[in-house]
Amino acid sequence: MSEDLAKLLVTRRMPDNVTSRAKAQFDIHTNDDDVIRPMSEVLELADGFDAILCCSSEKFSGEAIAKLPQSVRIIATFSVGFEHIDVAAANERGIVVTNTPDVLTDATADIALLCMLGAARRAHEAQMMVREGRWNSWATTLLLGTHMSGKRLGIYGMGRIGQAVARRAKGFDMQVHYHNRRQVSPEDEFGATYHASLEDMLRVSDFLSINAPMTPQTQGFLNEERIALLPDGAVVVNTARGGLVDDDALIAALRSGKVAAAGLDVFQGEPNLNSAYLELENAYLLPHIGSATVETRDSMGFCCLDNLEAFFKGQSCPNALTA
Repeated sequence: MSEDLAKLLVTRRMPDNVTSRAKAQFDIHTNDDDVIRPMSEVLELADGFDAILCCSSEKFSGEAIAKLPQSVRIIATFSVGFEHIDVAAANERGIVVTNTPDVLTDATADIALLCMLGAARRAHEAQMMVREGRWNSWATTLLLGTHMSGKRLGIYGMGRIGQAVARRAKGFDMQVHYHNRRQVSPEDEFGATYHASLEDMLRVSDFLSINAPMTPQTQGFLNEERIALLPDGAVVVNTARGGLVDDDALIAALRSGKVAAAGLDVFQGEPNLNSAYLELENAYLLPHIGSATVETRDSMGFCCLDNLEAFFKGQSCPNALTA
């Protein structure tokens, strides 16, 4: 490698197209075995590197940021969410942090609709019935689920992904409601009804889609008190972050029938999710695949590389984060 190329530590295995471009632009250290290394090892490996391309599996706490080698000047995370990085601590040290907004909006919104349909139409139970050979006849009352069309959908968090969910939900003739820190412009509402009060929105949410970012203010947002506000038999979908849901409260509601079904692509402590979910037939569970398309994962990697390229050219990073 040329000595003129910036040195880039890539903490996880990247899609092949991303790795090929990274090798052409940087002097890189790859993780071809995709081993999730402890932070102590990541910090040790970072010595002498100019940049780090990481994933949410690497937790750059304030303590970890303080221990980073002086050579590291930028961290590009292969994710939209950045709660795994203490951005304030990084900025204080003069380290730029970037993320990958926009590029995974549609893929994640698609998974939100998949979770809605999967949960509402009892897809887990249906698949298991077929796979285990328990399907022996058609019946008028077999696996009756919840109809989506005409139902009221509450969207918690009307950012890019929330708006994409609203746009798709209109295709199912759903009545869309949303709560956000502020009302979005009319062209971004897609005819949805804005609720300044979160509680008011929950009361009219036959379906609830969680699309808010993970912050100290949103952590544990869906708790026992807020679940109680939902209409009986509501369907809950989470494709944002697992920490937005109080697992014990949602599991209790699924067991009691207060919540008819849940479609979950993210979990607190994933991949070590609360094992009680696995016992619930009315829980439609996915392994955090919201952005898992070839096109989207390539775009996420290219977004990281665009940010890194801009930085080392002395330009402003398109997606630089500030605390």
